[in-house]
Parts: sequence; C-alpha cells; structure tokens
Amino acid sequence: MSLASLLAFANFNSVMAQKAAAPAEKQVAATEETAAADAIVADQAAAPEVKAEEAEAPAAAPAAEGETSKSFHQMLKEKYIQGGAGWMTPVLLCLIFGMALIIERILYLNAATTNVKKLLDGIEDNVKSGNIEGAKELCRNTRGPVASIFYQGLDRVNQGLDNVEKAVTSYGGVQMARLENNLTWIGLFIALAPSFGFLGTVVGMVQAFDDIETAGDISPTVVAGGMKVALLTTIFGLITAIILQIFYNYILTKIESLVDQMEDGSISFMDILVKYKK
Repeated sequence: MSLASLLAFANFNSVMAQKAAAPAEKQVAATEETAAADAIVADQAAAPEVKAEEAEAPAAAPAAEGETSKSFHQMLKEKYIQGGAGWMTPVLLCLIFGMALIIERILYLNAATTNVKKLLDGIEDNVKSGNIEGAKELCRNTRGPVASIFYQGLDRVNQGLDNVEKAVTSYGGVQMARLENNLTWIGLFIALAPSFGFLGTVVGMVQAFDDIETAGDISPTVVAGGMKVALLTTIFGLITAIILQIFYNYILTKIESLVDQMEDGSISFMDILVKYKK
C-alpha cells in the first residue's frame, strides 16, 4: 500500500506540473506570434516609403538630366544673348557675309577647273588640220579661264604669233584678276570679326569697372559676371576669324593651282601654234 501511495502521489505531481507548464508555453507562443505580427506590420509600413523613394528617384533623374543637358543650338543662343546683341551682331554679320563670299568663290573656282590636256589635244588636232574655227568652237564650248585665254589667242592667229602671245599674256592677267575677285572683302571680314570682338570686350570691361564703382566693393560676383560677358565677344570674334581664314587659305590654294594651269597651258598653246603655223 505504501508503494501504491507513492506511485499515486508521483502521478499527481506530474499532472500538476504539466498543467502549470501549459499556460507558460501558450504565453511564449502568443508572445512570438505578436512579435512576428509586429514585424510584418513594420515591413508593410516601410514598403510604401521605399517604393515612393524608388518612384521619386527615376522621376528626379530625368529632371536633373533635362536641366544639365542642353543642345548646342541652345548653348550658342544663350552665349550670344549673354555677350550682348550690340556687339555680337556685327561679329555674326561678318561670319554670314564672309561665308557667302567664300561659297561664291568656291563655286566659281570649281567651275573654272578645266582638263587642260584634253583641251590642248583637241586644239592641236584642229590646228594641225588647218581648222582654226573648229579650235575656236572647242574653246567656246569649254568653260574656264584657260579656254578663254586660248580663244583670244586663236582669234588673233592671223595677225602673227607676236600678237597672239601678247593677247594670251594680257588676257591671262584679266582672268587672274577675275579669279581673285572678292578676296579683298573676305580679308576685310577676317580682320573685322576679331576687332569687333576685342572692342566689345574693352567696352564690357569698362562697364564692369563702372559696376564695381557703383557697388563700392570689388566682389567676385560683380567682377566675374562683367568679365564673362565681355570676353564672350572676343571668343566669338576669334572663332569667326578662324573659320573664315581656313576657307580663305583654301581659296588661295585653288587660285594658285588654276594660275599654274593657265601658265603651263599658255606655253603649250604657243608651242602648238609655232609648230603648225609657220
């Protein structure tokens, strides 16, 4: 009976211990579930803010990119306005008129280029057969100063070779002057463009010192702003002069090439007349 009483007492203690532990386990489980729920709620609350930041970031990026990136035309227009229309306009006019004359000269010189060897071969064939009129017709149908010089010589072939040579030399000088037409004006615009730029800079510097005198303080803002505007006219003037000078040198090179063709062709032309018109 003592043994049975001990076993019954032990079973009663274990049952009571289990009943006491059950509420504690439920409380721990409830605490863990509450913590998990709070974490989920916090994540859900933070998610819209993150999404909002991600949504604002791409929107802000294009805006910043749009503010920083400007086209070349817009930048040029902005600098032109900053430099002042009173001094930038003369520089712009020098560029426009200079380029107009340059384009005209380039077109004229390209049209004046002649295949001198082919022309001389045709003249030689006609002169050899005694067909002076055919040689003159060939020169009339060929464009360029070289053909014009040959035509003047053939037109005086019956007056003697001395008169032919004088005509070729004289008309060669006329054609050379036509090739150099308008070059003086192009050179003038090349000189005027930086001159207007420097003049605008000097006037801008004077205005900057007037602003300093009015403000009574040599602040970097007053000095830098005035000098920036003043120097823009010099920059545009120099750029205009450089552009015009490059094309001007190209035109001079083209004229020298045509003059060499005229001189060499005239010598060969006289040799043909001497050979077949004795």
